[in-house]
Amino acid sequence: MNNNNIFEGRISEVQKNSFKIRYQGQDLPAKLKGSFYEASAEQLPVVGDYVTFLYNPIGDSTILTVCERKSFLHRPDQAKTGVMQYMVANVDYTFIITSLNGDYSFNRVARYASIALQGGSVPVAILTKSDLCNNVGRYVREVESVSEHIRVHAISALYGIGLDELKEYFTPGTTICLLGSSGAGKSTLINSITGEETMATSGIRESDSKGRHTTTHRQLIELENGVCIIDTPGMREVGMAGVEEGIDDTFSDIVELESRCRFSNCRHDTEPGCAIKAALQSGELSAERYALYVSLGAENTRNYAKKKEISKWAKERKKLMKKNGLE
Repeated sequence: MNNNNIFEGRISEVQKNSFKIRYQGQDLPAKLKGSFYEASAEQLPVVGDYVTFLYNPIGDSTILTVCERKSFLHRPDQAKTGVMQYMVANVDYTFIITSLNGDYSFNRVARYASIALQGGSVPVAILTKSDLCNNVGRYVREVESVSEHIRVHAISALYGIGLDELKEYFTPGTTICLLGSSGAGKSTLINSITGEETMATSGIRESDSKGRHTTTHRQLIELENGVCIIDTPGMREVGMAGVEEGIDDTFSDIVELESRCRFSNCRHDTEPGCAIKAALQSGELSAERYALYVSLGAENTRNYAKKKEISKWAKERKKLMKKNGLE
């Protein structure tokens, strides 16, 4: 797209109100067009967005519009407030990276998978440091049970185990987002695949298997073969809000069971003809999996209600300030 210095590029970095646009191998500094400040948070550019911009060769270019997204990942900024954090856009695969040590959490993998599925991305669980685990197969089967939509790979970047399995994702034009705790092996994995120090690495504390933060903000890295990697800061806590469809996709087996209940408003308590109770009694559905589904759904509903309340308050405050000439 080229008309009077108007081009199309991709957001490669966001820090507060400043942006960088990847265009023809360069990262151009940019600011938002004034009209964006009337937009809602989800309409603002995030890393991975394609945007049109007015090029300025001697200063900040101006971002004019955000192009239509094919995927869009978000989560609550803090689980306690429900304030939404819009993370990345136009991601084909979401690598959920967790190491097979003290960092491993089935609950967290399920949360990441729900976020990826809600946003329109394919969740791919990468179980790193398999060389430190004595029962890799058990963990692979456990993570595969998270959802019928999740893909699972156990790897060791140190010894090159399982890396060949990941080559199918690294095709030109593909965008991969990395999610995981600090020290889970995100940077080491990418460096192993690219064969060079593409990303900075840091170790983990031996005392608690927790990592030191390496990535402090989201950034898009373009590999020589045309694959784009979006790295994200490590997240140990992942809240749920506005991801009802993602949770349903993750636990599609439970949703299907619920559709078999005799009553459409079944609470799965004392009602007759309850397919959930029957599945729990027969062992078709584990009590732990059902409890996680109920817990994530309740958290999602609770946080989403908070988000709407905060959003309503913010709009009213903005109107009041405008009315009083304070904006």
